[in-house]
Amino acid sequence: MREFSEQELVRRQTLEEMKEFINPYPERYERNYELCDAAKLEDGVTNVRVAGRIVLMRKMGKLSFLTLQDIKGRIQVSIKIDMVGEDAYSFFKKYIDLGDFIGVEGEIFTTHTGEKTIRANSYSFLGKALKPLPEKFHGLTDIETVYRERYLDLIMSEDARKKFLLRSNFIKELRNYLNDEGYIEIETPILNNKASGATAKPFITHHNALDVDLYLRIAPETYLKRAVVGGFTKVFEIARCFRNEGMDATHLQDFTMIEGYGAYLNYEDNMRFLQNMLQTIIQKLFGTLVLNIDDKEIDLSGTWPAISFRDLILKYSSIDIDVYNTKESLLAKIKEEKIEIDSEVPLEDLGYGNLVDQLYKKVARPNVLGPVYLIKHPIELSPLARANDDNKNITDRFQLIINGAEIINAYSELVDPQDQEARLLKQAELKAKGDVEAMPMDYEYIEAMEYGMPPISGWGMGIDRLLQILTNSENIKDVIMFPLMRKKD
Repeated sequence: MREFSEQELVRRQTLEEMKEFINPYPERYERNYELCDAAKLEDGVTNVRVAGRIVLMRKMGKLSFLTLQDIKGRIQVSIKIDMVGEDAYSFFKKYIDLGDFIGVEGEIFTTHTGEKTIRANSYSFLGKALKPLPEKFHGLTDIETVYRERYLDLIMSEDARKKFLLRSNFIKELRNYLNDEGYIEIETPILNNKASGATAKPFITHHNALDVDLYLRIAPETYLKRAVVGGFTKVFEIARCFRNEGMDATHLQDFTMIEGYGAYLNYEDNMRFLQNMLQTIIQKLFGTLVLNIDDKEIDLSGTWPAISFRDLILKYSSIDIDVYNTKESLLAKIKEEKIEIDSEVPLEDLGYGNLVDQLYKKVARPNVLGPVYLIKHPIELSPLARANDDNKNITDRFQLIINGAEIINAYSELVDPQDQEARLLKQAELKAKGDVEAMPMDYEYIEAMEYGMPPISGWGMGIDRLLQILTNSENIKDVIMFPLMRKKD
């Protein structure tokens, strides 16, 4: 049996009494203004109809004030006995609580304290809250409760409301920019026969009707490139992706990313394109390109510099990956330098490319304030990227780093099906030897490539991680409205 607090029991009794007079959960209410728009109206505007949740309330003898709120804004309402009538006013004082929903109709005026207010001619009850809101001065202070009960966080915290409106607006502006640039949005499968598109450990599920094991997608890449084979020249998807890897302040197993692919482009085209895209969106949303992130001033204006993978690692360690260019020699050097690398997979089981990546993440990435483009990745780290024409050991690839976090991964795509098949065979061998992040062989994708692909450059951007940085959030869960949490029991 569920147990209820004294306040909850009182509210449930109140609800039963209300049912004798009204339906406490009516079907609809006709509004003509959003709360945020009503708060901008000039004094004297009449017949204003709004609705919202009561978050502040002062009940007095013949005049009461309350504040209605929703995700976009709030407005004060005055309810006076000689305006709404004695019966309606008595009902309000007896039965309506903080947290309830009401609709009001009335005239806009400004109080002597300068607060825009609706003088209600009438009100309608729209929904009973059976649980009281958290104490208004403290709100939610337990971070786990914030994540589990985000709806309360949104009610009580203006910062939370602003943050999630920013997220929605960021995604809207992202779509608008890409649409204006001729990109077409499509959808690709979440359930896949192959965990392809990136080097990551997948989630496995079972399809009962087909009686087969399937993988939750780790990236939409290979399907978006199939669309290019089919004739799309500019294509993108905002995709929920899943990687069964470690969880920390900047990583979650399920996350939102966007991937885009452009035919007849190379990675340098996309470096310019993405710089302009982010600068345009950030300027529009924040009004500036100079942001304070973790008490550091980061200037996103101008042309973002590029540095090679080799030079960045060499800048923060004594290891030259051009010299230590095999798994065995690099692993020995890491041990010699006593560099402690935390990896879910034993370092001995990693391929050369993933070993280089782990070294970079340990010694170099945390020191990069950015924005900076990391370029010239080892080919073993990029099984789907095009090899550089002048140096076949590196790829035409870049990553955008801001405040020590990888925001964008992009490259000139590998469009040679024979080269792709050979690389995926090497990945499959690494996977068989224990590298769980290595990619499997995907002959269905190879067959699509064999019908012919134009030059392509593609990119992927972690929306959650970028918003975490832009909003100065300590944990990536702070910008995900309903993050996955361990069951309470």
